[in-house]
Amino acid sequence: MMTSFRPTHREFRFLACGLFVAGVAALLFVDPSFAQDATPAPPACDAKTLTACAPNSGDTAWMLTSVALVLMMTIPGLGLFYGGMVRRKNVGDTVMTSFAITCLVTVLYAVVTYSLAFRAGTPFIGGFDRAFLQGILSDTEVGVGNPNPLAPTIPETVYLCFQMTFAIITPALIAGAFAERMKFSAMLWFIGLWAVFVYAPIAHWVWGPDGFLNSANDAARVKVLDFAGGTVVHVNSGVAGLMCALMLGKRKDTGPPHNVVLTFIGASLLWVGWFGFNAGSAVTAGMQAGMAMTVTQVATAVAALTWMFVEWAHRRKPTLVGICSGAVAGLVAITPASGFVGPAGSMAIGVAAGVLCYAAVTWLKALLGYDDALDCFGVHAVGGATGAILTGVFAIKEYGGTAGLIEGNAHQVVNQLIGVGIVAAYDAIVSLLILKIIDSRLGLRVKREVEIEGLDLTLHGEAVQ
Repeated sequence: MMTSFRPTHREFRFLACGLFVAGVAALLFVDPSFAQDATPAPPACDAKTLTACAPNSGDTAWMLTSVALVLMMTIPGLGLFYGGMVRRKNVGDTVMTSFAITCLVTVLYAVVTYSLAFRAGTPFIGGFDRAFLQGILSDTEVGVGNPNPLAPTIPETVYLCFQMTFAIITPALIAGAFAERMKFSAMLWFIGLWAVFVYAPIAHWVWGPDGFLNSANDAARVKVLDFAGGTVVHVNSGVAGLMCALMLGKRKDTGPPHNVVLTFIGASLLWVGWFGFNAGSAVTAGMQAGMAMTVTQVATAVAALTWMFVEWAHRRKPTLVGICSGAVAGLVAITPASGFVGPAGSMAIGVAAGVLCYAAVTWLKALLGYDDALDCFGVHAVGGATGAILTGVFAIKEYGGTAGLIEGNAHQVVNQLIGVGIVAAYDAIVSLLILKIIDSRLGLRVKREVEIEGLDLTLHGEAVQ
């Protein structure tokens, strides 16, 4: 005979509490998508999916950091590095030049340079589909965008800002050659025209999706390895600097650096910022970025020590400006190689940069008689060419996908030589043409009395104490 079950008040309370806990757990842990229509997530952006896709958050975070690091290289890094090496009466003009170039090139880049350099067009120049930065998709509501094919895992806005910092520092480097004697107005005209007619096409040749020197372009006849700007940035700026020095002539008077501590601070900021410059050029937070960062640190330290010891042997004293210049020479030389070589190759490149750049700023400059005020050509053109050529020697297929001379691919050295030669020749011709036009219209050089009194007071009405 069955009897009916009647729970006591205590048992009822336990049952009610159990049901309440189960309900709370369901609210906390059950996937709410079961209660509503499932919305498919946008596909991840990659080389095959470039429309209405979701960027990789890790890559994006690293590239946002790299943008800040590379911008720091120009303001304040390069401004302080150059500002410490000029005389006190020209410090304000020197640091203002870096700041003004940053502003000017940013505007030009947004209007036309980005589109010409990094969008598809012809093997020689890009198109105008991104003029005024039009057509960039960034839908924050659903988290999708259309990335540039050159950087398929990050938003195009981040990639264009990253490349903008390169477009800024390249012409800013040229200022080291014409420091203490160029009109500020002439400088603005030269930098603006140079950024459009020299930097944009060369950047497209080497890095543009259909550039005729781009190693990643299957249709390119000459595949130049330039990971982060040995040709595009350093050979480019160094050769233009030499043209400026030749056109302007020698300074009326010279003197020792007014504050080497500023130069030390600037060089240190450049060194730190260069991790964004080189490792950031991987445009992903992956293995290649890690190796690029490692070889950048190693090559820089080796080049700085090499320069210091060579100077010590040559002049009997090691100097702060010398070791800082050696570090910058190492940073320059490892730039094109950073994504393609290993630690051993980076050490060899560091030694070569320290020796050859020191020789260029002491022996070569004296031999040829040009006044490259802050050694733009000796460090950047010579260092960039050294690094670019040695990239063809020490490139390791395991690291960057292309073998160099030491792995049996001697033709890569030929490619590197051709790339350096084409960039240097075009840069020299067009830079000289721009300088000639400006000189005929405005004049390039300040008057003798302005130069003697100093550019700070006469051009800007300010004095640095």
